[in-house]
Amino acid sequence: MAGKRKNNPAGSTNNYRGDVLRVLGALKVATADQIQRIGAPHLSFRHADKEPPSKRKQARTASHTGALSDMRKHGLSENGGSTGTGDALRNLTTKGLEAASYELRRPVTEMGSTARGAGSSGALHPMSVNETVIALLRPKPNLTRLADDPPHVQAAAQEAVDTPPGIGTIASFWTEVPLPATGTWNSPGKGGAQADLVLTAPQDGVPLLFIEVDNCHETPEELADKLQKYARFFRRK
Repeated sequence: MAGKRKNNPAGSTNNYRGDVLRVLGALKVATADQIQRIGAPHLSFRHADKEPPSKRKQARTASHTGALSDMRKHGLSENGGSTGTGDALRNLTTKGLEAASYELRRPVTEMGSTARGAGSSGALHPMSVNETVIALLRPKPNLTRLADDPPHVQAAAQEAVDTPPGIGTIASFWTEVPLPATGTWNSPGKGGAQADLVLTAPQDGVPLLFIEVDNCHETPEELADKLQKYARFFRRK
C-alpha cells in the first residue's frame, strides 16, 4: 500500500509502538484490547457506534494490532497463545524488553522475564491482574485526539474525563515481583512472597502498595501462608 515504509509494512506509528512497549513492559503479557484501553483510550469512543461488538473491537484495536505485527517482524514482540475467549496474547522478546526499559525508564535488570509460555493455559490470572491495573488506572481519553469527531463522540469522552481520576500511570506498575525473605533481589531465597502487582505512585499519595489478585482458586490456608510470607519480607531489615 502506498505510503507504508518497508520497515513497518503494517503502517504502525511510533506512538502506538510506544504504547505496546510500555504496556507489555509493565504487564509482560496482554491482549491488543488491553493495550489499546490503556495506551489509547480515545479509540474506544471513536468506534463506539460500530456494530456488532466484534467489528467495534476490531476497529479500535487495529492500530495496536498493526504495531504488534511490525514489532514482531523486528523481533521485539511475539504471539503468546490465546485467552479462554480466543483473544491473542502478546508478549515482548528479550530485545523487546530492552526497548521497553527505555520507554519505562527502568534498568534492564528490573524488566523481568519475557513471559513466554504464559498463555499456554489461557493466562486467566495474568488477565485478571491486567484488568485490575486498568481499574486502578482509569485511563482517560485524550480529547484533542477526538477534536474532529462528531459531537456525541466528544460528549461521551468528556463524561469519561470528568469521572474520578485513577492512580498512577502504566509506568507505576510492576507485575509478579519477588519479595525475598532471604537472599537478594536478583537471587531471592526460599520462603519469600511474590506480589501479583506492585504500585508506586507518590504523585497520587500512594508511595507503595502491594496487590494480590485472587481468582478464588486458593484455599484459606494458602492465602494465610501467603500473608506469612509477606510478614517475613516486612520483618527483613
